[in-house]
Amino acid sequence: MSILRNSLMSAAILFAIPAFAQSTNPFTVAQGTNVVGSQKVTFDNGGVRMAGNLYLPANYDSSRKYPAIVVAHPWGGVKEQTSGLYARELARKGFITLAYDASHYGESGGEPRDLEDPADRVQDIRSAVGYLASLPQVDANRIGAVGVCAGGGYTLHEAQTDLRVKAVAGVVAYDIGDATRTGIQGASVTAEDQQKLLQGVAEQLNKEAAGAPVLVQQLLPSRDQVSADSDNFIREAVDYYLTPRGAHPNARNRFTVTSPGLHMAYYPLEHMERVSPRPVLLIAGERAETRKFSEAAYAKAQQPKELLVIPGASHFDLYDKPQYVTPAVDKMAEFFGKHL
Repeated sequence: MSILRNSLMSAAILFAIPAFAQSTNPFTVAQGTNVVGSQKVTFDNGGVRMAGNLYLPANYDSSRKYPAIVVAHPWGGVKEQTSGLYARELARKGFITLAYDASHYGESGGEPRDLEDPADRVQDIRSAVGYLASLPQVDANRIGAVGVCAGGGYTLHEAQTDLRVKAVAGVVAYDIGDATRTGIQGASVTAEDQQKLLQGVAEQLNKEAAGAPVLVQQLLPSRDQVSADSDNFIREAVDYYLTPRGAHPNARNRFTVTSPGLHMAYYPLEHMERVSPRPVLLIAGERAETRKFSEAAYAKAQQPKELLVIPGASHFDLYDKPQYVTPAVDKMAEFFGKHL
């Protein structure tokens, strides 16, 4: 397995495979269980057409203005997966919420496809905040932001310099820069690994400059390649993204191989103090290999800040398992209810 692929194996945001039959009573992510009750919307992001799902609160009253929350998905995910789940559940708590496909993914525009560019991901969040602020039913002074996994890292970064975001939360936040440089718990990256990865990126960039097509490859191993001896993080990722539990036809098990060159020098949590005096909430799983990122963000942030560690939860448990998602949503509803 190439060093490029090995380094990305510690990424918490992976992909999915086949489409499943549509159903009027959806039971799976692919069938639309997380988008029930939402409405499709589009908005502009510097010329890129963005696609989102907008969720309205129960007993929605068009004469009122509501607090609103942007929800950013993991790397390689799409709005119908875990970000849609959190958007749906937070809407049930009384917020207008928006889950959207990042540029280069899903139904949103952006070329090349499957490119994970941190600068683009941050700009995506900014455009989503602006879209919500433009809606007549949204109170533009009461907008918050949530990100899951790498979406959490991007969201925490974006909020540092966007005063329109009045409160911010990260769920199993993933620092894609630090993960590329040093790895996660149980899957470290050495200095030699870093150099091999950057060398591979450099060689591919030269090929593309000479006219070769953008190289996009599979990231996660297939289900039949995973065994009890496989890394736990990879096994759990496959169990979510490559099974009906979390798979969606718009989320592809692919990545643009030059993306890690953009990740290596990315430091999304370096200036968490800039969010203050706006509040920060970090939610991590007790058993998550990515817990260190939430703890690092919490340590760098200034008050007001909170860190909630969900007992017994792994990283991917907080993507969709009710016994872990429910307390996370309850905490966010309390947090945003207080601060928006």
